[in-house]
Amino acid sequence: MNTVQKFEQRQIAQLTESKQIPEFRVGDTISVNVKIIEGVSERLQAFEGVCIARSNKGVNSSFTLRKISHGEGVERVFPLYSPRLENIKLVRRGEVRRAKLYYMRDLTGKAARITEKRDPKVNAAGDNVAVIKAPAAPKAKAAPKAKKAAKA
Repeated sequence: MNTVQKFEQRQIAQLTESKQIPEFRVGDTISVNVKIIEGVSERLQAFEGVCIARSNKGVNSSFTLRKISHGEGVERVFPLYSPRLENIKLVRRGEVRRAKLYYMRDLTGKAARITEKRDPKVNAAGDNVAVIKAPAAPKAKAAPKAKKAAKA
């Protein structure tokens, strides 16, 4: 590790010491609370959408979220280690086979859905459950079909 990488590691540790960043990938649905400063007052604004891109570049890592708001597609790029991000929450995992989902920009309605990745060892409550498969029962042979009588 050179000195720049060591410096970046220290900065990342300093920026993440007070908040928890979940492991997420492209295709996951994420909810982000962003600090918005309007004049003197400060408030939190929630943004929930599908992660369509992720850029991992040390301190400069970022991710892009996309959502549909009032029939219009909205995309927003968030720096991963920004102090403006109050928290990041993983809502659901998506099953995709690409690194960037830019094709989602052209899709609307049901075509824009992403299937949810389900862990077979975890039930709906989030508890680990052992998967026990019952032995397969032998298949019964079907009765032979009766032959039709030939017309004379």
